[in-house]
Amino acid sequence: MTVNSFSAAQRSRVTMLDVAQRAGVSKASVSRFIGDDRALLSDAIALRIEQAIDQLGYRPNQMARGLKRGRTRLIGMLVADIRNPYSIAVMHGVETACRQHGYSLVVCNTDRDDEQERQHLAALRSYNIEGLIVNTLGHHLEQLLELQREMPLVLVDRKVAPLHSDLVGLDNPAAVRMAVEHLEQQGYRDVLLVSEATDGTSSRLERLDSFMAEIARRPALSGAVLELDDALENRLRTFLAKPGPKALFCANGIAALACTRALKALGCNLFKDVGLIALDDLDWYPLVGNGITALAQPTQAIGASAFDCLLKRLRGDRAPTRTLDFLPELIIRGSTTPCRSELAREKRQR
Repeated sequence: MTVNSFSAAQRSRVTMLDVAQRAGVSKASVSRFIGDDRALLSDAIALRIEQAIDQLGYRPNQMARGLKRGRTRLIGMLVADIRNPYSIAVMHGVETACRQHGYSLVVCNTDRDDEQERQHLAALRSYNIEGLIVNTLGHHLEQLLELQREMPLVLVDRKVAPLHSDLVGLDNPAAVRMAVEHLEQQGYRDVLLVSEATDGTSSRLERLDSFMAEIARRPALSGAVLELDDALENRLRTFLAKPGPKALFCANGIAALACTRALKALGCNLFKDVGLIALDDLDWYPLVGNGITALAQPTQAIGASAFDCLLKRLRGDRAPTRTLDFLPELIIRGSTTPCRSELAREKRQR
């Protein structure tokens, strides 16, 4: 592999003609290579052009080229909270897929603020994006509906009625079922689901509803729901005081971090006094106690699939809107060790 050390200024001075001369091909061939007609070139010519581009450090002005053809090759992504590890991981999946197909990603963070969302939607429209991926509450429906009339739009993780768009995310009922089933098999009998405030977010509401449905159909279990607030530590203290084997089910990484901090502040013996399972699988999960059992979301696949849906629509796909639900992977660690005394007691009673 050729390693070049061209500065940004040097790269900007390299032209398409320079590349053509270095590769020994026509300027039209270089234009085809960096455009949409690469398939028209032979493998040998494409390789020579690729090597010349690498050697010269050439960077085509995609924006200028796109505007000439009425295309910018820009994809917009609107996220509710860029600090959320899930949003970052999905965004990485989207950006990787964009890059592989010659698109660039423009990310706007609303910080869960309606006015920010309105401003960002206006800005994205002014950038002449070709499609939009939405991971927000979508409170500005008029703007979103207007954008949808102009370009394809894909939703990630949350439904936004009445937008009729492709939706990509986690199979929440299946994920909750996997978590509750695992806790029950391990001998936990009292489960507290801890979630961020639902705030109208469809995926969070779906997890809460699925959790209560799972508890209702399992006679051996009791369960309750707690939304994160300033009283978390006191509420966990009350939960820990209850008799019998108990566990926390954290609905995402942010809830898992808040609960872990609160349990440490309470002097809890992690994870002997209480079990814990969490949606998402963050880098720090294996580092707490003997590790936190996780339901890992395939965020890379979710992000890539969101872009793939968008790309199909950009290429003229007129099929009915589709929903892609991904299953999580259960990663068992020390935070859900079997409650052997409870399992043995129940076995004696049978």
